[in-house]
Amino acid sequence: MNSSSNNNRKLEGKVAIVSGSGRGIGREIALKLASDGARVVINDLDSEPAAQTVNDIVAAGGSAIACAGSVTDSGFADRFVRTAVDSYGGLDIIVNNAGYTWDNVVQKMSDEQWEAMLAVHLTAPFRILRAASNFIRDAAKREADEGLEVFRKVVNISSTSGVYGNAGQANYAAAKAGINGLTKAMAKEWGRYKVTVNSVAFGLIKTRLTEADASAGASIDIEGRQIKVGVNPQILKNAEAMIPLGRGGTPQEAAGAVYMFCIPESNYVSGQVLVCGGGRP
Repeated sequence: MNSSSNNNRKLEGKVAIVSGSGRGIGREIALKLASDGARVVINDLDSEPAAQTVNDIVAAGGSAIACAGSVTDSGFADRFVRTAVDSYGGLDIIVNNAGYTWDNVVQKMSDEQWEAMLAVHLTAPFRILRAASNFIRDAAKREADEGLEVFRKVVNISSTSGVYGNAGQANYAAAKAGINGLTKAMAKEWGRYKVTVNSVAFGLIKTRLTEADASAGASIDIEGRQIKVGVNPQILKNAEAMIPLGRGGTPQEAAGAVYMFCIPESNYVSGQVLVCGGGRP
């Protein structure tokens, strides 16, 4: 984390929480924020990847702690926010990133599939923002009384499926469209507290969820449920051919789009949905 001097780090002294940051895009977001000076609370469903990300940040000279657990658990949001405030004395950046896909055509989609996507992609971010609201409101009032203008940042992770729709993802697309609606509402609600709220909608990003070969039966374990993941290699090849930049994005590039909304240069940008898709809608 010593690639630049502390004086040049734009997030020096900031405290960030990043859900789903043990692996993939979330991990790269956490590493990016930490490299620029933020102290980061790392979350993952499993304790091992969360601990690994913490160790990697600390080894590079940064500061991070873990808060493992499912974002859909009823008490998680309060614990997540409290970890930041109790451990680091504040909260400046919230990145709602945790999630996965559970695809099916609508006639074969179960209620469980539908509700699982809404729970992780929409209800969990809502609960985290609600849990943070008391701290943010009190801090903003205190800073205003002192004549200070301190900006805080919320970045919600959406998808091009939530902007344009995608066959086989009625549940995921609906949830990701919902997070964009939540983003726009919270930008209006929290603007008075100097909080900017934006979404980043990812297109094809190369992660363990997309790189796996669907035809090989790849799956991930989500709280005891085996969820099929991956993309048919030919479909993936065709999708990449339609991207103007010629390929899918990397998790590091995805993290860069989130980072832009976390730095002071974006202090007057709020309520926006940024598509990070290599030029393809």
